[in-house]
Amino acid sequence: MRERQKLDSGLGGVRALENELADSTGLMEMAEAENDAAMVTDAEKAIMGLAARAEKQRLQSMLSGEADGNDAYVEIHAGAGGTESQDWAGMLFRMYQRWGEAHDYKLQLIEESEGEGGGLKSATLRFNGDNAYGWLKTEAGVHRLVRISPFDSNARRHTSFSSVTVYPVIDQSINIDIAEKDVRIDVYRASGAGGQHVNKTESAVRITHLPTGIAVACQTERSQHQNRAYCWDMLKAKLYEIELQKKKDETGAFVGEKAEIGWGHQIRSYVLQPYQLVKDLRTGVESRIPQDVLDGELDPFMAAALAQAVGGKPKEKIEDLE
Repeated sequence: MRERQKLDSGLGGVRALENELADSTGLMEMAEAENDAAMVTDAEKAIMGLAARAEKQRLQSMLSGEADGNDAYVEIHAGAGGTESQDWAGMLFRMYQRWGEAHDYKLQLIEESEGEGGGLKSATLRFNGDNAYGWLKTEAGVHRLVRISPFDSNARRHTSFSSVTVYPVIDQSINIDIAEKDVRIDVYRASGAGGQHVNKTESAVRITHLPTGIAVACQTERSQHQNRAYCWDMLKAKLYEIELQKKKDETGAFVGEKAEIGWGHQIRSYVLQPYQLVKDLRTGVESRIPQDVLDGELDPFMAAALAQAVGGKPKEKIEDLE
């Protein structure tokens, strides 16, 4: 049913574009025949709007990977640098929250580890909705921030790094077998704010996959059983993402590589001082309004990365995609 709805939506969108384009061109011809400048302007605006919708439809058609239509987990980890990097991780967390809310995704906090002086050491968000993984997979990599530090009494410029990892939520159509002997399960008390129950029992769960060293944790639910179930889902998703990575590496496809959280590995730079610029180092797409990007306006960056993934040529400026 999900596949059928996706196909119906795609076909319906194309047919609607065809019909509206025929109406707009007819209006344009009539306006030119009557020499009605106002009507010509209206018809031109309608056609430009159709062009933007057609581009969006084209990008949607690129989301044809096996797991592109699935929900997604987004993990954020602060790099070295203490409070600076942890604050930057918190800013990224807010940025993806804003993007998800703007696109009507249902967000679920899976795990959160607060920094000592503010911000986040790490956090995991789940995005529930159509094509969540297809869009968010383009954000995987190291993100770099340059700014005058609010934590530096001498107002010096600092560079901070945080990493973003994205992997799909595995649905029932994908089978992942994990042997019990290959995992270690630890339970512990949840940390952070909570009610009378959550911090007094060992409800938090961490599962470590011994062959790969992958560890996942969940402490947001009051029930150890629920946290354990979320951990199993996350572990399966991570193992599946590793297999996807191997296949893409074999074919040379674009992916957001996981690397050291530091210099030389970033996919995007966010410069707030001495000038204002956000630039994606993979595609060349840039914005000179960093605050809009940090408020969740990521679509041009995602679109260019997605186009690059399927062999298209990315646009050079953010305005070209609006």
